[in-house]
Amino acid sequence: MTVARPPLGATPVAGGTRFEVWAPHAARVEVRIDRPDAGHGEPIGLHRDGATGNWAGVLDGIIAGDRYRLRMDDGPWLPDPASRFQPDGVHGPSEVVDRDFAWSVDGWRGIDLDRAVLYELHVGTFTPQGTLRAAITQLDRLAALGVTLVELMPVNAFPGERNWGYDGVFPYAVQASYGGPAALAEFVDAAHARGIGVVLDVVYNHLGPEGNILAEFGPYFTDAYTTPWGKAVNVSERSSDDVRRFFVDNATGWVRDYRLDGLRLDAVHAIVDPTALTFVEELIAAVHAVAAEEDRRILVTAESSANDPRLVRPVEQHGWGADAVWDDDVHHALRVALTGEQREYYAGYAGPADLAAAWQHRFVYRGQYSPVLGRRHGAPVDDVDHRHFIVFTTNHDHVGNTPRGERMLSHDPDRWPKLRLAATAVLLSPFTPMLFMGEEYGELAPFPFFVDHSDAELIEAVRRGRSEEFALSEGGDGIADPADPTTFRDAVIDPSLAESEPHRSHLEMYTELLRLRRELPIVTADDADQTTTLDGETMTVTRTLGDERMVLVLNFGDREIVPTAGEPALRTAFDSNSPRWGGTGGTGVAPWSARLTIDPA
Repeated sequence: MTVARPPLGATPVAGGTRFEVWAPHAARVEVRIDRPDAGHGEPIGLHRDGATGNWAGVLDGIIAGDRYRLRMDDGPWLPDPASRFQPDGVHGPSEVVDRDFAWSVDGWRGIDLDRAVLYELHVGTFTPQGTLRAAITQLDRLAALGVTLVELMPVNAFPGERNWGYDGVFPYAVQASYGGPAALAEFVDAAHARGIGVVLDVVYNHLGPEGNILAEFGPYFTDAYTTPWGKAVNVSERSSDDVRRFFVDNATGWVRDYRLDGLRLDAVHAIVDPTALTFVEELIAAVHAVAAEEDRRILVTAESSANDPRLVRPVEQHGWGADAVWDDDVHHALRVALTGEQREYYAGYAGPADLAAAWQHRFVYRGQYSPVLGRRHGAPVDDVDHRHFIVFTTNHDHVGNTPRGERMLSHDPDRWPKLRLAATAVLLSPFTPMLFMGEEYGELAPFPFFVDHSDAELIEAVRRGRSEEFALSEGGDGIADPADPTTFRDAVIDPSLAESEPHRSHLEMYTELLRLRRELPIVTADDADQTTTLDGETMTVTRTLGDERMVLVLNFGDREIVPTAGEPALRTAFDSNSPRWGGTGGTGVAPWSARLTIDPA
């Protein structure tokens, strides 16, 4: 069993609060208590550990709820880099948080990967209130749907009240407008009470621009590398050991303090790290060590565009040991098959042919030449079980990174058969599926990019960046203003749509698909034999497990597929063109539909 080192930030202890901060270049570090009703307290110095550059000390009488700032030498009074709560926003003081939350659910052990059905949501637009406590009221409907893991987009403190979360600047703090630390603990506890786990999206490749004070304290960032979103985090240059400690402790703190069931690591391909033991490997190992100590199943998943099998290979096979990776190849191939899009990165995909390749080989690009990248891309990964790859019809990026954030196909009733086909291709796949909030009932609200910066120049820079990004896109003159509050309000989803058609039937279809996935082991079994064939625009997947057989036909064409005479009779378990879901029915596999058949009962 590993011994947890003293945490950074402010931690209540008997009789007071212990403070620790990394400030290697400071000659003096002080704490000041800011009480709204009593003004500023006298500065109190911390003691330096010369070997580490850390400053620490226990202040008697300081309790949870007290607010404070830190000062190095004669500089400005700043929030704590490891603040757990910024009640007045990113520019205000930090608050001491008692992380010994009251839990009602004991004995929770997490969700195994083979049971994982993820549901990605943005707290601010998931309910009209936009809070974690309000989100609790929606958990029952997610449980009824068949969701087993809710994946929260980043909740760490960001400027203002409207943000996707990827502009966060206090990695340890829970956003005040979402309800703060106690609300996150309540949400996790309520989810566990309903049999649902919680995964948190965390960002370790960059921090946002406004309110980012980490560089004031130490070399948290490096100029040796860059990211598309801001300065790169220093994970490999001088002093990077302490930077790594800050972020690794952040990751393990989320799962220890809040009983989270997993972390989703944002854009790990943007973390340039030439070291022998990479930061991402170190972080994954640390989180899994917590899982072992606490006898829990904690999943570490990652977003990566590298198509690198090492990310999900076991450590024993010289891999990094992540539990799963987002598989954009499946999304891109599916989207091209449904829409024929060829803009930007979709230009490298060929629709049904590439979808069939991904079903058989996990990735489309496994070392082939990519016309988009202008080089070979990826590596073979057939040795890794399908369940280690997360697939989706859409996610926050693929909705939001468009001019107005419109959802694919849902606004056109004539294209709903394609939505049903897409859902079947994901939810009856052997991969691990993820839904994006509202897709289960055909949500119509867009999800455009939005911010709430206080700096007018920064807002204009964001607007300019969005305009440049979509300058050549169709409809690029209709870009949603990211700083307009209306852009945010229009993104709030409306589950009451499911009370009327066609949304009601759409929700029933999703619920049925997840029931089949849950009750038919052959759909996801890693030891099932699978063959994938393509005939024109029709993809057929056959899986056998012992004496059982299933055949899934995905028809991406405009002609009906008529069953071949003489084939062994199989029972139709699901037809996306069934009148139950708003389809027209029929004996064949209709255009733009899917059918699952299995051995007769």
